[in-house]
Amino acid sequence: MSKNDQNKVLRRLPIVVGGLGATLLLINRLYTPTLTVSQARGDVLGVILSAVLILTGLIWLQVQPRIPDAVELIGDEGFELQEDLPEIVKTELAWASHLLLTNTVTCSIVVLYRSRVLLRRGVLGPSSEVNPGAILKRTLEKEKPIYLVDLKVYPGRVEFDYLPPNTQGVICQPIGSDGALILGANAPRSYTKQDENWITGIANKLAVTLSDINS
Repeated sequence: MSKNDQNKVLRRLPIVVGGLGATLLLINRLYTPTLTVSQARGDVLGVILSAVLILTGLIWLQVQPRIPDAVELIGDEGFELQEDLPEIVKTELAWASHLLLTNTVTCSIVVLYRSRVLLRRGVLGPSSEVNPGAILKRTLEKEKPIYLVDLKVYPGRVEFDYLPPNTQGVICQPIGSDGALILGANAPRSYTKQDENWITGIANKLAVTLSDINS
């Protein structure tokens, strides 16, 4: 069972328990020939508790957070790493990409450094080459990240042909002054501010490691 399915079950649990409790109280009342004062007080408390549980469940369902619509990205899963890199660099890239794929909504990763694609991982796009377009060039020139929250509304999305064609969101994160970390997500508006800060930290760490690579 997925995490979303588990949350749905938990949100409905008070309604189920409250309804079951009210039903059992009704059955108990029907089969009780003589009602005592203490039983009447117990029935009143039981009805109140059942009502509170049902109302709590209804409130939980109403305040359920909106989950962005996710899609299944088009492409094959893969892990491509340049073979001629130093072992320490390979290890660092593998570690960083694994963390991003397993701890954020990222589904596709491309690492570009000094005009060379060092890594592709996750769901791979149709092109293995990266020809920087206007958006990526701006990231490289300004050394500032760009987050495209809903890629399909941006005319410049055509430049990301190295990502799956139905990528929903993209982050272009500079790696120092010589490269960029390009991340593709399968849902729009899915990266949090905490995710962005963490991605920045990983990119800064990669910048230190990659700076030792000869041009």
